Parts: sequence; structure tokens; C-alpha cells
Amino acid sequence: MTKATELLRIEGLSAGYGEAVVLHDISLRVNEGETLALLGRNGTGKTTLIDTLVGVTTQHGGTIQLGGAALHRLAPHERAAAGIGWVPQERNIFKSLTVHENLTAVARGANDTKHRAWTPERVYELFPRLAERQDNLGTQLSGGEQQMLAVGRALVLNPRLLLLDEPLEGLAPIIVEELLRAIARITREEGLSAIIVEQHPQAILKISHQAVVLDHGALVHSGSAQALLDQPELLDRLLGVAHVD
Repeated sequence: MTKATELLRIEGLSAGYGEAVVLHDISLRVNEGETLALLGRNGTGKTTLIDTLVGVTTQHGGTIQLGGAALHRLAPHERAAAGIGWVPQERNIFKSLTVHENLTAVARGANDTKHRAWTPERVYELFPRLAERQDNLGTQLSGGEQQMLAVGRALVLNPRLLLLDEPLEGLAPIIVEELLRAIARITREEGLSAIIVEQHPQAILKISHQAVVLDHGALVHSGSAQALLDQPELLDRLLGVAHVD
């Protein structure tokens, strides 16, 4: 059995916004090719952790390493160049540009020769809806299509680690299923490492390898995603309700 290669290492991380500390002493690992489900009640620090990996919070302590290199010392644009791909809750597509312009404006070649490079054409293969709408402006897309475009824009950066912050939020069930299939393909079949924050824990746990749960900015559970999925009572106790946001 091949030994897993560590991609992301977080040690003793404390971070927040300005002087306000939201995250307390967070330590976790993500291996190459692994998907981590990041769960917790509303306001427990999930988005803050994603924002801290991207570099848009105030880090008060601890270290972040990507592929053995210090990430916590880098500016946000340097973290993107180092291999962080980010799909924020707000999507942040260029609404005045067409679908194709959104993809080509940020696309860059892959540094990682282990994986097939993501190009706009591959994004169209993953999301046929975008292929049909490639000449449409961002303002002409539905919410689900905008989310697909946001994922596609992150992919054409050819990241080593994909961060998805509530990618299914507010979407119609048919779009949710389409996005889940795409995310499963990206991670399970393509082997891209990912951290996914979601308010539908069962759906995300099914396509994840590991799961962590935050409560009041601290890590309260870490383990196999399948093991947590198999213990609904524990899942409900950790999250407080049948689903999280």
C-alpha cells in the first residue's frame, strides 16, 4: 500500500479579523488526493478557516504549510500562485465578462505534472451548461450557472488544493446533484485535494475522505468521513441539528 503524501499541514492556528480571534489552536492535515469535509454549526469559524488559508484574515499564531512550504507568510495572490484555488460563498465571478472571458482571464498552465491540466475546454466538458452559455455575460447566468463558473474559474488556475465554501447553498435540487457529481469527479476521479464547507453534511460526507467539526472556533472532532456518516447520532450531536450552515 502506497503511503499517503501530506499536502496541507496546519499547526496551532489562531486567526480572526483584526484583534478578534475566531479560531483557536487548530491543527489538521490533508493528504494529496484527499477531500476534507469541514463541518460545524453556523458561526463556528468554518469560513474563517477558509479565509485564513486564502490569506484574508489576521493570523495570530501557528503555521500553515502547503507541500512543505510555509504558506502563512504569503500574500493572497502568492497563495493562489502556490496552488490555492478558492470558491467563496459570494462566487465573485466577473459579471461584466462572458463565461469564456471569465475562464480565459485567469487560466494558467499546471505546475503539477501528476494531474491533467484544467483548461476552459475541460471545464465545458465538466459543465455542459457553461459550454452552451460561453458567450453569455455573468449577469445573464442563473445562480447555479454562476456557481459552476466560479468552480470552473478556480479549476483553470490548476490548484493543488481546492477550497469550496458552501458550494451548494441556495441552489435548486437538480443543480445540487449536478454540482455534487462534478465535485466527486474533480476529487474522487481526478484526485484533486479539496476542503469543502457545506450545510448538507450527508451529501458532502459521501464524497469526502476525512471530516472535521468546528465548535466555537475550536476543533472538536476529526476522523473518517464514512465513520461520521455511519454515526448519525454523533453527527446530530456535533452539529446540533440534522444539517449545518
